Amino acid sequence: MSKKPRKRPGERKSKRASTRGKRNPSRSLKLPFVIIVVCLIGVGGYFFYNKHTQAKVPVIQSLNPDEIQKKIKSLKGNERKMTLMPALFTGKVAMAYEIARENRDLLDAMYCYCYCEKNIGHKSLLSCYADRHAANCNICMDEAIYASKFHKKGFDMVQVREAVDKKFWRPFR
Repeated sequence: MSKKPRKRPGERKSKRASTRGKRNPSRSLKLPFVIIVVCLIGVGGYFFYNKHTQAKVPVIQSLNPDEIQKKIKSLKGNERKMTLMPALFTGKVAMAYEIARENRDLLDAMYCYCYCEKNIGHKSLLSCYADRHAANCNICMDEAIYASKFHKKGFDMVQVREAVDKKFWRPFR
């Protein structure tokens, strides 16, 4: 004869004890199904995004020296305003304004990927440094620093523009 455990006063019989060992078939199928659906949505989104963005990236082909000079002239935004003094700023902002002051021609040949040309009317990346816009825009600062690094490595303006376009291009929203 087996003894039943004594029930303490106020103790309830747990539901878990009565269903121990039994599985709910609908619950056991939900988790793998949800995981598969989430994975499919993620993979589909990745391919959809890449399909629609990769084809639109502007790329400048490597050219011979005469064509490079023509291309450089066509890239210029012809910004005539002076850049603000780097001494007005500190840290990364001051460094970016110093790059703009030292590399006017280079930054004038760069398209600004914060799309200030469409929103503010800027002519090129250099325009962002003729006012305080770049001080509050990480895209402008990062683009100038990135372009400067390539230029210091010996790349010409067309090659720098190509590298900047590849790194910073994104669809306009």
